[in-house]
Amino acid sequence: MEARSSRRARVLLPALVAASLVGVLGRDASAAAAFRVIVHPQVKGGQITRAVLSAIFLKQAPRWGDGSPVVPVDQSVQSAVRRAFSNEVLKQGTVEVQFYWQRRISAGQVPPPVKTSDEEVLAFVASTPGAIGYVSSTTPVPATVREVAVVD
Repeated sequence: MEARSSRRARVLLPALVAASLVGVLGRDASAAAAFRVIVHPQVKGGQITRAVLSAIFLKQAPRWGDGSPVVPVDQSVQSAVRRAFSNEVLKQGTVEVQFYWQRRISAGQVPPPVKTSDEEVLAFVASTPGAIGYVSSTTPVPATVREVAVVD
């Protein structure tokens, strides 16, 4: 009986370890691919650092490298894509970001406009020079906007 338990443990343990690694790796991969960052076609460059992206959405970086105004657009605080973006880029939950903006609003700063869907974000970014936004990773990116890579 003891030999059977030992053999079962030798067979099950590697399978459990492999399954847990797949779960962990799958979560990391899906978290990294939860959103796509898009810009107006006139915005230069093909990538943006997380630090710059965070500064843009917290309105601490008001201009692009060429001096033109940056126009960030957010998604609804109820959306899963906003939660993923806030956690990964801003390193804060949506509630913390809302508190940040409450303090900034009282100081006279205006938060980015909020759109309620990926389609509205796409339309806003396409029609607004200097605009930057994010959409779900499953949303097709039309030729009216450009996707930029987020790098560390």
